[in-house]
Amino acid sequence: MIRPPPGVLFVCLGNICRSPTAEYIARAEFGELGIRLPVASRGLGNWHVGQGADPRAVAVARAAGFDLAPHRARQFDDDDFRDFATILAVDRATLAELRRRVPDGAPVPERFMVAAGLADADSGDAGDIPDPYTGSAEDFLAVLAMVRRGVAALAERMRDEVAG
Repeated sequence: MIRPPPGVLFVCLGNICRSPTAEYIARAEFGELGIRLPVASRGLGNWHVGQGADPRAVAVARAAGFDLAPHRARQFDDDDFRDFATILAVDRATLAELRRRVPDGAPVPERFMVAAGLADADSGDAGDIPDPYTGSAEDFLAVLAMVRRGVAALAERMRDEVAG
């Protein structure tokens, strides 16, 4: 059985919208609750590697008090399975790809909103964080609100696990 060290990794497609938003909000929320866990994000694809977060994601996060400006996109690597105990996909398609790649004995990735307790495994699109990349500013605001709710619920779960 692979036992990765504690830590949370959020994964989306390109690592410029959804997963970095979740990463930076989780860092802040976990810190406020005294949860000392590494938090990071990755994208399945390599097309944005090294780039900053989408300027629209940066703007809506900044308005809410979160600074995504330092973010640089990174691609998910199978070594991440050994580096993070909790790997959370933002949607079902990302989850399916991660589960296809998970090595034997490694913890199985989960869908972010399911892990947060805000959706069940069979919730379909309702359990996904929609990709705002081709959308409007309102789509980025909606994603920010969803991610904030998800991170708050996840933080409660993580606090209980760390305390237990």
